[in-house]
Order: sequence, then C-alpha cells, then structure tokens
Amino acid sequence: MAWEPFEEKARRQGFQVIAGLDEAGRGPLAGPVVAAAVVLPRTRSIQGVADSKTLKAEQREKALSLIRKRALGIGVGIVEAEEIDRLNILQASLKAMELALQDLSLSPDCLLIDGLYTLRLPLNQQAIIKGDGRCLSIAAASIVAKVTRDRLMVDYHERYPQYNFARHKGYGTREHLQAIREHGCCPLHRQSFRTIYQRSLL
Repeated sequence: MAWEPFEEKARRQGFQVIAGLDEAGRGPLAGPVVAAAVVLPRTRSIQGVADSKTLKAEQREKALSLIRKRALGIGVGIVEAEEIDRLNILQASLKAMELALQDLSLSPDCLLIDGLYTLRLPLNQQAIIKGDGRCLSIAAASIVAKVTRDRLMVDYHERYPQYNFARHKGYGTREHLQAIREHGCCPLHRQSFRTIYQRSLL
C-alpha cells in the first residue's frame, strides 16, 4: 500500500518524534472508547498494516504483533461508558487520545490525528480526514485501538454473557437490541445513546 508521506514531511520540518493517533468505539451503544498513539521508526510500510476497518480480526492480530515489534512507542487511552455520558462521545474520544499520549514511553513533538479535530495540547498537530487509510502511523494506531477494544469487549462478555458482547462488540446490531429488550441495560451501556437503542424497547 502506498502511504502518503505525512511523517516524512513532519521530519523535514524538524520534528523528531511523530505520533499517529486514532480511536475505536465511537459508534457502539455499550463499552468504552479506546484510543492509541503509535510512534514508528522511519519506514515506508509495515507488512499487513492497513486501516483497521479493512482488516479481518485475525489480520489485525497479526498486524498488531508486527507493530509491537517495530514501534518505538505505543500508548493506549480508555474512557468508559459513564464518562462518555458525562462528556459526550466526541470529547471522550479526544480525552482517550490525550490519555494514550500520557501512556507513551516517549514524548512526541508532532501529532498526526485521524479525523477533523486536534487536541488542546501545546504540540504541533495535524488532523487528517480518513487518516487511517492515508497515514501509516495512524493506521497502526487504528489497529492497536481496535484490537484493544475488541479484547475488552470479549472480557466484558464473561461478565455480561446475556448481551453477547464477544460477537458484536457493543454495536447496535439486531441481536444486541433484542438483548436490551429482554434484559434491559447494564453498566456498560451508554445512557446518552438512549435515543438510539430505545426503539428496541418498543
């Protein structure tokens, strides 16, 4: 895959530690939003790394192993449902990114962020629309965030098996809405998304 040279452009501007950031879990009705920050060495590609949405689960797992071997630093930030309800999903996603940066073992001087928004931090930043399909370090972050979140939802399935979170990961599938109709909500459900899943109670 031919990635656009966002990292190389940043290096030519004098930046040394460039972190790609992305999140997973803005759309689900339940569970946390998870963000990742990834700092890669100077490289044009990593085998198997692509936008996480285009990969199957087993491909993401293999790509994650390679990312962990190659990355100079990986940070993860998690914001749970209760805080999503308090902040709103956009602000919770941005907070998860800030937490991911705090979790990094090194301090970046440039951020490449998937989407429309930058963070309220005194760092050079670039928001890149559809960055997970255009920028290698953002794609790597998208895989770290997605796999981390999926693993969390599988763990939550053990606690709340009646919702089958292991299958749908909290998204608003027909099966999930039926489970809400039968069992009501659990603490993982985002109450601020009530208008979306309320139809399952009709």
